[in-house]
Amino acid sequence: MAESTPSQPDGAVFQPRPDRQLVTDWVYEEIRGAIVDLRLAPGAPLREAAIASQLGVSKTPVREALGRLEQEGLVEATSFKGAVVTDYSERDLQEIYELRELLEGVAVRAAATDADEETLAALRAVIEQSRAARDAGDLAALAELLGRFDQIMFEQVANVRIRGLIETLRAHLTRIGKLTEEIPGRVEASVEEHAAIVDAVARGDADGAERAMRVHIGSVRGDQLAGMDTGGEP
Repeated sequence: MAESTPSQPDGAVFQPRPDRQLVTDWVYEEIRGAIVDLRLAPGAPLREAAIASQLGVSKTPVREALGRLEQEGLVEATSFKGAVVTDYSERDLQEIYELRELLEGVAVRAAATDADEETLAALRAVIEQSRAARDAGDLAALAELLGRFDQIMFEQVANVRIRGLIETLRAHLTRIGKLTEEIPGRVEASVEEHAAIVDAVARGDADGAERAMRVHIGSVRGDQLAGMDTGGEP
């Protein structure tokens, strides 16, 4: 029997439904998670009936979930294939990273202005653990720590609307990162770029922290654009 691929929804793509979560929200989280984790690949068709059957729900919550995901840019409605998982062009990446510079600039300035000693200690611990993971060659642990760094930074933003935009953006960045995660040296380079950001935050230097963040984002953007150019159709 042929092995299933991530281009088609199948029983292995989604997790069992919990009893105490609203069905629509659960369906949304399941489909979103499958897209971000690449269990549903770019261009994969999202057929309401098939997904509803696999999740054990009616088509209504699936349709509502797909609508929410379309608003977030993770799903695209086409005239000939129905809903599909979105792919990224070079222009998409450029626009996403322009938005990332704006939003993460807000986050890092807030951290430099308002971060308390507990937050600074958490950031320093992440840097220390990241260096240890890098030196040990534990890239899986390192990727988790880099994500933890972002989470701490984003928690410094008090504006709930900006935080909502950041959360939507993070889904795209996580997905793009997985599409280009084989780029040699990328996650290792992020460790010292993050360290420079933390140094500026600890000094209370909002301008310096934002500059360091922009250097980091520019570095990641360059590597990921190059990785997608060499890895196939952008």
